[in-house]
Amino acid sequence: MSKSVMRKLCPNFDNEDGLETVLEVPIPEEMFNRMGNSGSLRWQTMRDWLNAKSAEKSLSRVSAAAGSNNEFMWLLKLVGSPLIPVQVILDHSISRPVKDSSIEASTAKYIVQQYIAATGGQAVLNGVESMYAMGQVQVSTSDVRQEGQSMSAKRSEFGGFVLWQKNPDLWFLELVVSGNKMSAGSDGKVTWSQSSSQPSHASKGPPRPLRRFFQGLDPRSTANLFLDAVCIGEKTMNKEDCFLLKLDTGADVLKSQSTEKTEIVHHTVWGYFSQRTGLLIEFTDTKLVKMRTGKGTGSVFWETTLESVLEDYRYVDGINIAHSGRTTASLYRYGNGFNHRAKMEESWGIEEVDFNFNGLSMDCFLPPADLKKDQDAKQGDG
Repeated sequence: MSKSVMRKLCPNFDNEDGLETVLEVPIPEEMFNRMGNSGSLRWQTMRDWLNAKSAEKSLSRVSAAAGSNNEFMWLLKLVGSPLIPVQVILDHSISRPVKDSSIEASTAKYIVQQYIAATGGQAVLNGVESMYAMGQVQVSTSDVRQEGQSMSAKRSEFGGFVLWQKNPDLWFLELVVSGNKMSAGSDGKVTWSQSSSQPSHASKGPPRPLRRFFQGLDPRSTANLFLDAVCIGEKTMNKEDCFLLKLDTGADVLKSQSTEKTEIVHHTVWGYFSQRTGLLIEFTDTKLVKMRTGKGTGSVFWETTLESVLEDYRYVDGINIAHSGRTTASLYRYGNGFNHRAKMEESWGIEEVDFNFNGLSMDCFLPPADLKKDQDAKQGDG
C-alpha cells in the first residue's frame, strides 16, 4: 500500500489556545480527508468521534458506501482482530527434541531454526520483553454474493492501529477504520473484543494470541508456534520457492473453544518459509464452524480463510520485522438454505515499532468493565 502521513494530533476544540489532543490511535490523512467536504466539517466529525456522541452519525458522514455496515463490521473484525487457534508457550530454547519425530516433523523443526537465524537469532529474540507497533491500513470489501445473486458492494476505507504486547497472552489492540473503532485484548485469563457498534465479547477457551503478531511482527512466537508443525512439501509463492509447514489444531482444543450451539470442526494453520531467505512470506489459516440453528432444521456452516502475504522485512533493534503486507479474508456460509460469500482485503503498513520499553503495566491489558465483573464473579463462585 502507498503510505501516507499519519495524523497524531487533534486541535483543542474548547480552547483555541489550549494544547492539542494526542489521538490514542493515529489515523492516515486519507481517512481524515474523507470525514467531510470542508475543513470545518472534518474537524466537527473528528470532534463527534472523539467525544463518542454519535458513532452512527459519524459513520454516515465518513462513508456513504453501499452495502451493509453490519457485514462490514463483521468482516473488519474477521480481518482486524482474529486469534490464533492455539496458545503459544514461549520456550527460550525455541527448540524441540527430534528423537522419535517423523521426517516431516524433524524437517519442520530444522526450517524453524533457519527462520530464527533469519529474524535475528535466538539470543536477540529471547531478549524481547515487550513490544509496541503503530501502523495504517486500507481495507476493501468485494465479491459479495448471496443466494445466487451477485452484488457489487465494493467499499474501500482507511484507518490506523496500535498494538501493545508483553507476551502471547498479554496484548492489546486498537483499530480505527473510518470512524469505526474496534479494540481487543488479553489479560492472560480472558481474550475479548468490542467495537463501536457491538458490545464486548469474551472468546471461549483459554487466552490466545492475536493473529496480527504472526504477520511478521513477533518472530519468537511464530517460531514457537511452528515448532509443533510438520513440513508437507514445497511450493512456489510470489516467485519464491518455499517450504510449506502445516499445523492442525487438536480435537481437545477445538472442543474447548466450541459452545452449545457452535462446533469448531477444524482450524488449520500454514506457513510458507522462503528457501532463499528463511523468512516467513505467507501465513494462512482456515476455520470451519458448524452452527446448530434449531431442532430438526439442520446446520449452517461458516468457513473462513485468511491469507497474509508478508513483505518489506527490515531490522529494528536487531530483529527482522515485516513492515508491510496484505491479508485477504474470505467467508463462505452454506447449508440450510444459505449460500453466501463475502471477501475483505486489508493492506497494512507498519510506521513505528519499539521493543523493551518501561511503563507497560497489567492495567494496560484489563478487559472492559462488564467482562471484568463477570470474570471476577466466576472466580468468586469457584
